[in-house]
Amino acid sequence: MFRRRDKNSPENRPPSPADVYLGLRNQILTLDPTTLGFAGQPLWGCVMETGYPNGVATLVCLSDGTTSLYTSTGGGIIGGGAHEQVVRANTGLLATLSGRLNEMSASTDDSLPGDGTTVIRALTNAGQRVFSAPENDLGEGKSVLSPVFHAAHAVITELRLIDEAR
Repeated sequence: MFRRRDKNSPENRPPSPADVYLGLRNQILTLDPTTLGFAGQPLWGCVMETGYPNGVATLVCLSDGTTSLYTSTGGGIIGGGAHEQVVRANTGLLATLSGRLNEMSASTDDSLPGDGTTVIRALTNAGQRVFSAPENDLGEGKSVLSPVFHAAHAVITELRLIDEAR
């Protein structure tokens, strides 16, 4: 006997934007660097997250040029690594970050930042290194990681320019 599927049952509902976001975020934060050939690179990626009143924005930059920006409320920009200007900004960010690793703490805490807080995560073969500060302090040059914050925003600018041109 066949039963009609309930389109509102949990297994038939499409994932919410928050679920998609958390899935993407979890993928990058639990990524084994050897699966992408990053084993020989001490620093293979950066994740910068900023908390806002309505959610979180996450920038992901990997050393192979992979670059994405997505939000917990839905939406984002993926595939930035296909654009030369994004890859240049990504490379600049990772170079800036590599010079600041000693300013960061080893951490396994993957919690989301609160409103007004930015968390910068260095993805290294020795594990994550993390730095958290008020977004305003980073933006106004009041933090040792302000150069990293500004380099990350240069990546975001390039992503937005490409997105707006579409």
